[in-house]
Amino acid sequence: MPADLPATADVAIIGAGPAGLAAAVRLRERGIGHVVVLDREAEPGGIPRHCGHYPYGVREYGRLMKGPAYARRNVEAARRAGVAIFPRTTVVRLDAGPLLTVSRDDGVSQIAAGRVLLSTGVREATRAQRLIGGTKPGGVLSTGALQGLVYLEGLRPFERPVVLGTELVAFSALMTCGHLGIRPVAMIEPGAATTARWPAGLYPRLRGIPLLLGTRIEEIVGRERVEAVVVRGPDGARRTIGTDGVIVSGGFRPEATLLDASHLVRDPRTGGPEVDQFGRCSDPAFFAAGNMLHPVETAGWCWREGRAVADAIADSLAGLLPARDAVVRLETSGDMLKYVLPQVLVPDRRAAPLGRLQLRLSRPAHGTLTLRQGTDARALARIDSRPERRITVPLDRLPPLVSGQAQLALQDGPR
Repeated sequence: MPADLPATADVAIIGAGPAGLAAAVRLRERGIGHVVVLDREAEPGGIPRHCGHYPYGVREYGRLMKGPAYARRNVEAARRAGVAIFPRTTVVRLDAGPLLTVSRDDGVSQIAAGRVLLSTGVREATRAQRLIGGTKPGGVLSTGALQGLVYLEGLRPFERPVVLGTELVAFSALMTCGHLGIRPVAMIEPGAATTARWPAGLYPRLRGIPLLLGTRIEEIVGRERVEAVVVRGPDGARRTIGTDGVIVSGGFRPEATLLDASHLVRDPRTGGPEVDQFGRCSDPAFFAAGNMLHPVETAGWCWREGRAVADAIADSLAGLLPARDAVVRLETSGDMLKYVLPQVLVPDRRAAPLGRLQLRLSRPAHGTLTLRQGTDARALARIDSRPERRITVPLDRLPPLVSGQAQLALQDGPR
């Protein structure tokens, strides 16, 4: 056992980003004595450490911050609360118990915990996952890698990149480029409109960066470094854009590799763990919060969710949560709903940390969201949205349900 790593903990939290650190502070406020946070990075704080721009912290701390300052504030709050944070500590296995196997530079050990919170966040889809062909030169980066090079290392990886994607993180990439005077030559979006809400689409135009909608990158060209990309536009024509880098942004997937060899049930639609409205996994000693549940939400959303799930963890340790045995499993019908969270509901009307259905669309749609169980159907909401935009429906709109299956469907209608 490494000298400073405990063999036991009341609650072990995996991931030192906004959700994990906020949960740790709230657990201490609830009187939980021994809370440890484990993170594989050299410094705690999560993705905001890499984001040297606004806006962070307004709802959490009442002030506007850049990402690194926000991350430091979260870390300081946890340490002041008496939370033990262990960086450079990688959890390699989850077992019932709960029992964690962890690896550090000084050896492998185990931690037995009363409860475990999974808050390992997300990662961006790779070039290979996006099926982009061509050669494999240097200069192809995710937004996270770009931000690490720029803000943490002070490096300038290219001068004239293209940015692929228009999720909020893609606009973060534009801000990161601006930090060092890097001038993107184009922002490329395969869809017919920007993914981030208006007026985000005005930002590249204000900076004089062409926004190419309905356009796909088909090939990356270059030997040692990126020299160009071949794109196909909305008219089907191919053309070449000279560039020295490609920022592949968004397409988020949960950082959930720990689930692969675990006993926990994984949701094939989100890629993260299956949870109920209290944030409990299929093994109720394990909980989850933050972006490994819903790729992807803001740091502030994850911070608040971490605190809310921490309350459920404290209640669980006190024996106050309802049993997770007779549940309603929510299924999606048709091809318009990408996923729903939580995936299972305990028939219990008390307030819960995941007190709203969280939905994403697989394509732009307009219609009525309906919940059906048996022969009973109820319209829950009118939906008019695009992929990767937050859609929520309060659980108190749902009719009384009995254990078994219920189906959510979106019937597309006229605009």
